[in-house]
Amino acid sequence: MTRHAIVGAVMMLGLAAGPLRAADDTFVTKAAKGGMAEVELGKLAAEKASSDAVKKFGQRMADDHSKANDELKSLAQSKNISLPSEIGPAEKALRDRLMKLSGPAFDQAYMKAMVSDHVKDVNEFKMESKSGKDPEVKAWAAKTLPTLEEHLKLARDTNGAVGTSGVKK
Repeated sequence: MTRHAIVGAVMMLGLAAGPLRAADDTFVTKAAKGGMAEVELGKLAAEKASSDAVKKFGQRMADDHSKANDELKSLAQSKNISLPSEIGPAEKALRDRLMKLSGPAFDQAYMKAMVSDHVKDVNEFKMESKSGKDPEVKAWAAKTLPTLEEHLKLARDTNGAVGTSGVKK
């Protein structure tokens, strides 16, 4: 009887850990997709933007998110989490839309998307850094969060510079 109770308790613990891990896995997968999109869109902005501020911002996104993506890949491998190999449909649609724009219209659309995206990212990384169940995933989210908060501030500042008042170079 005691043996059955122990086996049952162990099985319940194993089942309970499944959904907890799933939330962390989902966070890692979403972070990977988002990070890949930031790199791709950042490179696009570094090439296409008409504003020097937007070009610099785009290059910063490509550089910073490439570094974070490399860290995330290592973490995911150690956890046996399969990462996506390409950006998601929403990110593809944004990329395709941005590719058709040029000049101030590109700058404004890209920066508006970056503000919106980084608001979501900061919220998701805050949540994971506080509520994540996997200690390593939680620590990576907490370590990455200050950079994302800085990106959000830069995105808002740059968006203001190229927003309604035209392009400032």
